[in-house]
Amino acid sequence: MASNAEPMITLTSAEEDSGGANLPGATASDADDLVITDNSELGIYEATIGGRTAAGLIYSKVGSRVILLATSVLPEFRGKGVAARLIGGVLDELRTQGRTATVTCPFATTFVNAHPEYADVLDPASQTAGHGH
Repeated sequence: MASNAEPMITLTSAEEDSGGANLPGATASDADDLVITDNSELGIYEATIGGRTAAGLIYSKVGSRVILLATSVLPEFRGKGVAARLIGGVLDELRTQGRTATVTCPFATTFVNAHPEYADVLDPASQTAGHGH
């Protein structure tokens, strides 16, 4: 058999990856070990914890704009804030690169609406409700 672990679960709302502080295994050492890599061949930003894939953020690039399409987290890593850390890390990297992001992933949309400090990374033409009241 191939080593296909549990399939990733695509997050459609913030509630699906929240409240993990009291879950077993959600320790500071887990959080400190998160590494984000850009698998440009597949178009996925991947988050690994302890060398194991924990989450992915599917994207496509159009010029200097990156479209964040869908966020997925493996079941054993859900509820630990991995998806939010992945999105925040990707947005920080895009800011460093001078790129902008368009967000179509529902989870990422909720994240950026809750974190106005990332407004400068969002493509002005694609900002979602909740910005610029």
